[in-house]
Amino acid sequence: MAKILQIETATQVCSVALSIDGKTIVLKEESGQNLHAANLTLFIEKVIRKAGLTYQDVDAVAVSKGPGSYTGLRIGVSTAKGLCYALEKPLIAIETLEMMAAGFMMENPAYEALICPMIDARRMEVYAATFDASLKLLEPTSAKIIDETSFADLLAQHQVSFLGDGAAKCVEALNHPNAVFHSSNFNSAQYMSALAFNAFNQSCFEDVAYFEPFYLKDFVVTQPKPKV
Repeated sequence: MAKILQIETATQVCSVALSIDGKTIVLKEESGQNLHAANLTLFIEKVIRKAGLTYQDVDAVAVSKGPGSYTGLRIGVSTAKGLCYALEKPLIAIETLEMMAAGFMMENPAYEALICPMIDARRMEVYAATFDASLKLLEPTSAKIIDETSFADLLAQHQVSFLGDGAAKCVEALNHPNAVFHSSNFNSAQYMSALAFNAFNQSCFEDVAYFEPFYLKDFVVTQPKPKV
């Protein structure tokens, strides 16, 4: 049996799951600002204990690789790499937007149209990709500035389900009958299970020494406004 520890920190959700052969058996998660640094290792400990396992029982560690929050991804990936080093276990990296699309299909198995997971990238910019219902990638991950012309060609021919914390701010701009918005959280480690299990079976492992998150954009330090 493949026992995989799964970590998702690409957004404000701090999420840890344990799966066996592609099925989630334990999940611990919480949403809020600046949770990851203080809670991630505690969540991991709780999940492993609740599963009745030890760290050495884990066969691999899977982590959501991005895109997403620079700080969140850095914390999640560094924690995953540290565990892999210490335990001598393989590292699996799961593309965050694909995980979100997989989660949507898990919750909506009869859905037959297109899926566009979005992660907030500040202002009117999002990280987005487009998949069909079989999770085939139709439009690769990119940073998009959203306006009334965004996704016009797709929406003219298909229903598109927009999901994720980036989708909420796009409701007014993407005002089209074929645009459907979902508020449910799909940034959850539980939706990594099938993808991680498939990667494990195919030995799709990362080089722990050199693996880096998929930041998509360079980290930009913003200066606080001077107080008047």
